[in-house]
Amino acid sequence: RVVAPLLASNRCLIMISNPLLALVVAVIGIFATCPHPTNALNAFAGPSSAKTGPKVGRVTAGPIDVSAMGAGTWGWGNKLLWDYDPSNDEEIYQSYKCLRDRGLSLFDTADSYGTFQLNGRAEILLGRFERRYESELREDGQSGGGTGSDFLGGLFPSAPYEPPAQQVATKFAPYPWRLTRGSMVKAARESLQRLEQDKLSIAQLHWSTANYQPFQERALWEGIADVYDEGLCEAVGVSNYGPMQLSKIAAYLKERGVPLATAQIQYSLMTYKDSKDMKEACDEVGCRLISYSPLCLGLLTGKYTMDNLPRKGNPRRQLFSELLPGAQPLLKTLEAVADDVGKSQSQVAINWAMCKGGIPIPGVRSVQMAEENLGAIGWSLSSGAIDELDMAALKVSKPMIQNIFQTK
Repeated sequence: RVVAPLLASNRCLIMISNPLLALVVAVIGIFATCPHPTNALNAFAGPSSAKTGPKVGRVTAGPIDVSAMGAGTWGWGNKLLWDYDPSNDEEIYQSYKCLRDRGLSLFDTADSYGTFQLNGRAEILLGRFERRYESELREDGQSGGGTGSDFLGGLFPSAPYEPPAQQVATKFAPYPWRLTRGSMVKAARESLQRLEQDKLSIAQLHWSTANYQPFQERALWEGIADVYDEGLCEAVGVSNYGPMQLSKIAAYLKERGVPLATAQIQYSLMTYKDSKDMKEACDEVGCRLISYSPLCLGLLTGKYTMDNLPRKGNPRRQLFSELLPGAQPLLKTLEAVADDVGKSQSQVAINWAMCKGGIPIPGVRSVQMAEENLGAIGWSLSSGAIDELDMAALKVSKPMIQNIFQTK
């Protein structure tokens, strides 16, 4: 027989013969008297770990659901900007695993990612990493990449956490020789071969040719729609399309009955002055904004100063030397907000993009970077902090240059 407090408020004790029921009643008593019930629950929680931290939430993107934050893979194969070497692959995989364990499913990539002979490397790694990840889960005898905290120290273990399926959003470059609609379908099949998968979550046009080769544009639109009709993707998306061009392709895809899920542009505090209207444009056509380069190639991390620039030979060195002087008021505001909320500048910059309704896709090449990015989830900036950052962003004297293929 077990003695348990039923109502500690009237200091009443009852005798309960069922041990399990007695334990439940005891817990009720704790919650009834604890001024902070959440703290009472945490007292019984198991130790925190990378696997049991806050999970990445889900948002809608046109007709599909995706993780509220994604990951960019531009650096997976890029030697020029990101110093990639195949010896980095294990560290990149560990960062991938860290993200997957926390519920991140959306990975943005492209058939052009990779320098010279490494072209397509990012897609190859994405497929390879997911196969390894699933294999390791099976070997561990788990249905997911980690569990929630065990209730009451393991007496009532929670169900294994099952991460959402990987979602690859790849982009097809409108190379000059891709002049027919069939070339887009061919590109999609080649990407799927590198991934060793049957279907993409989102098939994207990497950029518009409207600014320099407008006659090619129609074939690209027809081709990306054909990719969907062929059953090679769940939905389509565009990249580097401005509000006007987005409206045009959205109308065409609607006629074809092809769902438009996403539109991504370079969207960060350093580009806000030029890109602030894009969210409204996405809302008008019913797609989700993806924010690529939310950290402005690393400038918003707080790591770089005029005395600490990227290495010589890296194109970012010259770029940052031009941008940093005019970005100082913004960077000081970013630092102040980060101090106020107890987060890093990177985490604030990423969270700002999420608060704006976009899906940020910061790059990741190490476990440290993965954990840093994941620190941007599970909380939100206040409206006051967002306003401060907005105002500082609009006052940047020299914003980050837009992608050369960005259209209006």
